[in-house]
Amino acid sequence: MQLENTGVSIVSAVLFSPLVGVLVLLFWPRLTDKQVRIATLINTLVTFAFSLLMLSQFDSSKGMQMEQVDEWIAGLGIYYHVGVDGISIWLVMLTTFIMPIAVLASWTGIEEKVRLFHGFLLLLEVAMVGVFVSLDLFLFYIFWEVSLVPMYFMIGMWGSKDKVDFFGREMEARIYAAVKFFLYTVAGSILMLLAILYVGNKAETFDFMLIRDLMRSGQLVFTEETERLLFVGFFIAFAIKVPVWPLHSWLPDAHVQAPTAGSIILAGVLLKLGTYGLVRYNLEFFPNAAIDFAPYIGALAVIGIIYGAWVSYAQTDVKKLVAYSSVSHLGFVVLGIFAMNSAGIQGAVLQMVNHGVSTGGLFLLVGMLYERRHTKAINAFGGLWKIMPIYSGFALVIALSSMGLPGLNGFVGEFTILVGSAGSDTLDIWYTVLATIGIILAAVYILFMFNKVFMGPVTKQENQELEDLTWGGNWYELSALVALTVVIFVIGLYPKPFFELMDGAVGDLVAQLDATLQVAMK
Repeated sequence: MQLENTGVSIVSAVLFSPLVGVLVLLFWPRLTDKQVRIATLINTLVTFAFSLLMLSQFDSSKGMQMEQVDEWIAGLGIYYHVGVDGISIWLVMLTTFIMPIAVLASWTGIEEKVRLFHGFLLLLEVAMVGVFVSLDLFLFYIFWEVSLVPMYFMIGMWGSKDKVDFFGREMEARIYAAVKFFLYTVAGSILMLLAILYVGNKAETFDFMLIRDLMRSGQLVFTEETERLLFVGFFIAFAIKVPVWPLHSWLPDAHVQAPTAGSIILAGVLLKLGTYGLVRYNLEFFPNAAIDFAPYIGALAVIGIIYGAWVSYAQTDVKKLVAYSSVSHLGFVVLGIFAMNSAGIQGAVLQMVNHGVSTGGLFLLVGMLYERRHTKAINAFGGLWKIMPIYSGFALVIALSSMGLPGLNGFVGEFTILVGSAGSDTLDIWYTVLATIGIILAAVYILFMFNKVFMGPVTKQENQELEDLTWGGNWYELSALVALTVVIFVIGLYPKPFFELMDGAVGDLVAQLDATLQVAMK
């Protein structure tokens, strides 16, 4: 089977526009650090503008669209094939929205190797967008692997300089966290690579759309045992990236040691590469295995929801608290995916966006405090509402968003996921009951943290002189928080457009899953 070459798509403009910024940083040597920051911010805003143009051209009644196909490695059936559907477009929008926030978050926090740091930011944006728009397995894998490199260096070079004991030897915690992040992800990637090679050779093409058509037409069929092995190969790679409990231990270390911008991108987008992969590949390619494994993966998701919330409450480091909360929140996403119905999958996709905005916002807030006090200990604060009322107001909105308060974005996603899991044919009702307990626990640890940091008397003299947010001073911090808060209210109050754009892609996927499920139940 062959694909015909097409013209240039707006998707490619979104994908490669950050490379223009990388070239500017590489070949314009006289840029000052301030000019580097401004150039990077402008580049990310231009990329966001391209993504808005792409969104304006999207037709919610269609499936995959705005595709670009160019033959790449002819003898192996490998194409440069990109495009978006109702699932991937929101994750591309999330990526291009979060990147300017990350640049603003590092406006004063990065003082060493500023040019190199911002070059890595832009390269990481290319890789993350590439994962979401790739419609060739070989191309997808390249972008997946490239995304590891910038984040590895961002953690290892610009992370905190704390020391840890590693088997009796003292080493920098940021190096330990960076290596742990890299090794975990590469280990999973090797299994996925083997699965990709098997599928590509069996189909005689690595193109996602061609493989999907072959599977749906019955021309490409795997034995039950082979399908399960392939499912596991993809699943482990994606589960490590999410991360699904118990493959999560790399995440708190990476978050705590990463610079603020790194934590924002890691929580905001990079973890979504895993959840996106579960929807795009595990459900689409291996529906029979997905049905068989759904109860077990659902159990892991529920354990992650409760475990992440419980461990968050026990933390004394506010950044580690937010890091463990990601394990809990993304457990809801995995639960929605393996409910394998429209409500569950739509809720999961929307919650990927919600988590990126809300948890990215929490890491931004933590970074602001760290730059002012150089500590992340919860007990180092208290009474900040009296000293920083504007900052505290934004913190309240973002904390309530993460908690799932009705009227804000988090509630819409979690509620839709619970509706999907309650009506699922693959998950028992007890999964929904236990997941709901996780929502209660989320309220406990978030309110505990907020009370300790913001409420009560000012107990530490060092906090008396903390600077609040102003347009005339730290405009970059205020701009980032305003942007996040607007999105939080827009999704929370009017989620209809977000669901409508997913209808075509999710409906098509669920129809295939329902057909498989009906056969399996006979």
